[in-house]
Amino acid sequence: MRRFGGFDRWLACLLVTGLCWVGCKDTDAENQLNIYAASSLAEAFRALTHGFVERHPNANVSVTFAGSQVLRLQIEQGATADVVATANPEHMQSLTDGGFVSEKVVFAHNALAIVVPLNNPAQIEAFSDLPRAKRLVLGTEGVPVGRYAQQMLSKAEAQFTPDFVRSIQQNVVSKENNTRLVRAKVALGEADAAIVYRTDAVSSAEVKRVEIPPALNVRAEYLQAVLSTSQDNALARAWMTYVSSPAGQAILAQHGFEVD
Repeated sequence: MRRFGGFDRWLACLLVTGLCWVGCKDTDAENQLNIYAASSLAEAFRALTHGFVERHPNANVSVTFAGSQVLRLQIEQGATADVVATANPEHMQSLTDGGFVSEKVVFAHNALAIVVPLNNPAQIEAFSDLPRAKRLVLGTEGVPVGRYAQQMLSKAEAQFTPDFVRSIQQNVVSKENNTRLVRAKVALGEADAAIVYRTDAVSSAEVKRVEIPPALNVRAEYLQAVLSTSQDNALARAWMTYVSSPAGQAILAQHGFEVD
């Protein structure tokens, strides 16, 4: 993948299927920082970018958001970036095993939540009401949020009954490639409920959140690492340090992430 400059870089940022948030400005290439991040990090990483640029005013930061599995595949197929942040350990481990990254760091955690439309037509007020959703949306099995949802439903079989979980699974009408697409189905009124990250529910005024009992929930682990293809290793490491700093962790906490 060629590196962009000037107008081409700006235009390319806008055209990455609506998933790229741009802090682009016309600066020298050595000040360019390209970050690949899981979709569920969108709002938090936008805020982190602002804070980072305040501390590094010459930095030109571009963040591309997509499902962790998409980011991994793009990197494995030759896409160049400086930092990658994923929503689960498996995709990061694949990149580590392939020699694409090293020194991965856990920087935040997340949990699952149910989201329903604001008018809540299926009247889902608790997890036990989930079978009422005749149109349920999940992430695909290849997406971290989809895998976590399946883990959560497996736990539910022990607390409820196999028939209870089967009735939920039979109502799945769509499986999407990232958590924002899952949430969008509910916001658009195309689903009665969906299982997303808690941060997705917190960050949207277009859906209502229904909590999942702690005993059933899962703890999603977020990791980031500097890529071996990084063109500015020092700037990439500065980003990593900032995200793990008290200031960076405070921003993540403000957006609903669990930080240690």
